Amino acid sequence: MYLMTIILAVLLIITALVTIYYWADFFRTGGVHVVKEEWYIKFEKAFPIADLWGLSACSLLGAAGLLTEQPYGPFFSLLAAGSLIFLALMDITFNLENNLYPLIAISSQMMFELVINLWCLTLGITLLVYLWPILT
Repeated sequence: MYLMTIILAVLLIITALVTIYYWADFFRTGGVHVVKEEWYIKFEKAFPIADLWGLSACSLLGAAGLLTEQPYGPFFSLLAAGSLIFLALMDITFNLENNLYPLIAISSQMMFELVINLWCLTLGITLLVYLWPILT
């Protein structure tokens, strides 16, 4: 097994765990809310099912498959990659359209959102570049 495969599997597991943490916090305490406005909360509430499928289930299945060298590993990892990129672009578009990025200077929640956006884009693209050739 290649080191890069192990690294990607670990990053997928981290992605799944952080996603679960994010949504548990979102609904339990609201500590990850960037703003407390109704329009923001409604937008965010549209994502839990997609995140739990694409960022949690597919990431964990992909990681397990990569670590055990099963043929479903790259498949589910690439499903996770597509979800990572799509959800990042949706989030980035929303943040830009609602002028939320300037809040980074005063909001740890918005800084966390930026880290999530960059993580999702970077990991999603890396997974595509590394794993796509395996399936073709």
